[in-house]
Amino acid sequence: MPGTRFNDIRHFDTVDSTNRYLLDEARSGAPDGVVAVAEHQSAGRGRLGRRWEAPAGANLLMSVLLRPGLPADHRHLAAAVVALAGADAVMTVTGLEPGVKWPNDLLAPDGRKLAGVLAEADAGAAAHLPPPPFAGSSGGSGGSGGSGGPGPPIVVGIGMNVNWPAADADLPAGLVGSATSLQQQVGRPVDRSEVLESLLRALEPRVADLATESGRIGQAGDFRARCCTIGARVRVELADDCFEGTATDLTSEGHLVVEVDGVARRVVAGDVVHVRSAGEPGASGGRVAPE
Repeated sequence: MPGTRFNDIRHFDTVDSTNRYLLDEARSGAPDGVVAVAEHQSAGRGRLGRRWEAPAGANLLMSVLLRPGLPADHRHLAAAVVALAGADAVMTVTGLEPGVKWPNDLLAPDGRKLAGVLAEADAGAAAHLPPPPFAGSSGGSGGSGGSGGPGPPIVVGIGMNVNWPAADADLPAGLVGSATSLQQQVGRPVDRSEVLESLLRALEPRVADLATESGRIGQAGDFRARCCTIGARVRVELADDCFEGTATDLTSEGHLVVEVDGVARRVVAGDVVHVRSAGEPGASGGRVAPE
């Protein structure tokens, strides 16, 4: 993609998982910016190991390999910038303005799911890279926060419902009302290649911002401005806990603040469900894209 770091775009008719493919490539030393795009994934997955599938050739299934050198407590921003770039692309190509659900989904204006994002890091892959120039420097606000190493590569996948489902009749009964597509939202087929190109162009400056403290704060601020989770009643599912409350804010680092019985709790990582009353879009909790 001219003018961006995404000049190595690899297309597959079918692959088990674009994330898995790029994680393997990272272990072999593949550079920042490699992109994998598939017509079909045989083992596509989302958060918490959830499986999902879509008809071949219908939707955008892609992953990017990033080596942003982020401090450990900011690595979640790699997924955030991909989600934001996805929202940018949807607006550019269709005029539709999706909301961003913390931490990793794009929702249509009616609350149904358009896309999901999954980020995976592999600390072992960092050992295959030489140290970057001036790796010993501890000054500055960018890079790896003064750690001296490049940090683990991060693979971020996005599955976007572009032309499927075309109608609710395409979905299993349990997913009706919780999933949608760009085609369904705008009433016409949408060119996946336009969405891909727009997403990568929008992603370039957002990834570049991750190199500095001010840039990271700016990206977290953009995420906050588009976050439709703020103000929602949510259920937070952690590895060892589960609670409900009202999402009230995002911190400058991009962490979710949830008020539970008058007490503010900060959620750094977890699975968040918007709690809706019966009959509202998405109330069934079904999923057709990575979460």
